[in-house]
Amino acid sequence: MAKKIVKKVKVIAPAGKATPAPPLGPTLGQAGVNIGDFTKKFNDATKGMIGDMIPVVISVYEDRTYDFVLKTPPTSSLILKALKKEKGSGKPNTNKIGTLTKAQVKEIAEKKLVDLNAGDIDAAMKIVAGSARSMGVDVK
Repeated sequence: MAKKIVKKVKVIAPAGKATPAPPLGPTLGQAGVNIGDFTKKFNDATKGMIGDMIPVVISVYEDRTYDFVLKTPPTSSLILKALKKEKGSGKPNTNKIGTLTKAQVKEIAEKKLVDLNAGDIDAAMKIVAGSARSMGVDVK
């Protein structure tokens, strides 16, 4: 018989560098997850993505075991990484922080396609381009 899920926890942690310290530790502790075991497994699974913040969904079962699913980094962080910027524009309609090429948008869309609500790469590119515009980034 399948195990019953008691709780689902969504957190964002730095790839390869998760620690039991706040904010991750208290969140997982409240859910009944072995924090040290989770951080070890998470860091092993994400060691190739160091530098990104990785969203993770943790399913906690009634016997206090858990499974976790890694998601792709947020679109905004991928855009900022492509532009080599720290943050988006405070006034996106007037202050632009940079320009993305169609090739860069396609690369980000291909990376995010599994987590986006899009049927094909063109729809995913439109979603990424919209996120870029709302951050003060032009798309050429």
